[in-house]
Amino acid sequence: MALYVQKFGGTSVGSVERIKAVAEKVKGFRDNGHQVVVVVSAMSGETNRLIGMANEINDEPTPREMDMLVSTGEQVTISLLAMALHKIGVPATSYTGSQVGIQTDSAHTKARIQRIETDELQSDLDDGQVVVVAGFQGVDEEGNITTLGRGGSDTTGVALAAALKADECQIYTDVDGVYTTDPRVCSKAQRLETITVEEMLELASLGSKVLQIRAVEFAGKYNVPLRVLSSFEDGPGTLIVADSDQDEDSMEEPLISGIAFTANEAKLTLLNTPDVPGVASRILGPIADANIEVDMIVQNVAPAGDYTDFTFTVAKGDYKQTLKILNEQVLPDLGEGEVKGDDNIAKVSLVGVGMRSHAGVASKMFRVLAEENINIRMVSTSEIKISVVIDEKQMELAVRALHKAFGLDKADIESEE
Repeated sequence: MALYVQKFGGTSVGSVERIKAVAEKVKGFRDNGHQVVVVVSAMSGETNRLIGMANEINDEPTPREMDMLVSTGEQVTISLLAMALHKIGVPATSYTGSQVGIQTDSAHTKARIQRIETDELQSDLDDGQVVVVAGFQGVDEEGNITTLGRGGSDTTGVALAAALKADECQIYTDVDGVYTTDPRVCSKAQRLETITVEEMLELASLGSKVLQIRAVEFAGKYNVPLRVLSSFEDGPGTLIVADSDQDEDSMEEPLISGIAFTANEAKLTLLNTPDVPGVASRILGPIADANIEVDMIVQNVAPAGDYTDFTFTVAKGDYKQTLKILNEQVLPDLGEGEVKGDDNIAKVSLVGVGMRSHAGVASKMFRVLAEENINIRMVSTSEIKISVVIDEKQMELAVRALHKAFGLDKADIESEE
């Protein structure tokens, strides 16, 4: 007998018929003697509908009331799923985040889980019940309902799996696993059997939308086996593991596991800034004060005592605000310089733990892009990642070319076998 925590996203519970299908899937696990905790999101479109109504009433609603409102979406789903389980003879009890004891801090709309009380939940499991928990939400020390931010149901699932020491946390979604890249962009993308937590963290942070990054962090921190599966078809999915070397007899790790990309990037450059100590802090300090995250940073080398150019990227949604901060706060402070910006860029990244033991990945990447006449604007690297900034219009071409060049195309893999 194993204990599984199963999380179903909004698409998976998007209608009454789909909720019934989830109930049948859960019943199958229970009939095989397993204990099951189910974490569900709101039905697809429901959270957006609630937010839309809030904005019609007040375009700046308080975060506390927003949490009170949007948390109701999951409450609908848990009760309907519990009813569906009862209908097919499966004892089940539904709980909101506060009822099940998910304690968070008080950062409304982006709360972080601090602890989970599992006594009552474990008692229900021992009594043979399926426990259905509302994802995405918890309660702070004052008893206020909080939410964990977009995609927070993934985090709820992994956190419950960690607290209960579950055998596996299964994330059911509308894809059948983690792919080498987005199949909608590259038709020859292949599903990965396994991927390391490190690689999944990089892919999630670089634009892959399969899993929320906080959920992957949780899985890595508490060593929770995490599997991505399809709600709509059977299959093994993709297992996310802590260590790529769990099997000593396994083949050497592939050089590249996946290619992530995002067009949600904007680039800003300060030209002719003084090349003196403290300038970077004076540039980025006001941006950090505005709670804007900076991604890639490049500072050109300048002749001694001269001027330099300072370039960095932010999310495209923060572009206009960042541009305003640079013009109204930073330039007056520096006393000189000029700002240039570009929000028509994209970031393409190669990810793979195999990079640690292989040289020449960057040079091959640059050669492939050059052969496609794709100009590189910026470069950023880590032990298992290489990212480049290019023109947005060339993003899909770059992804397909790199996917083929690094042997990730499905046809190439099948021919090798």
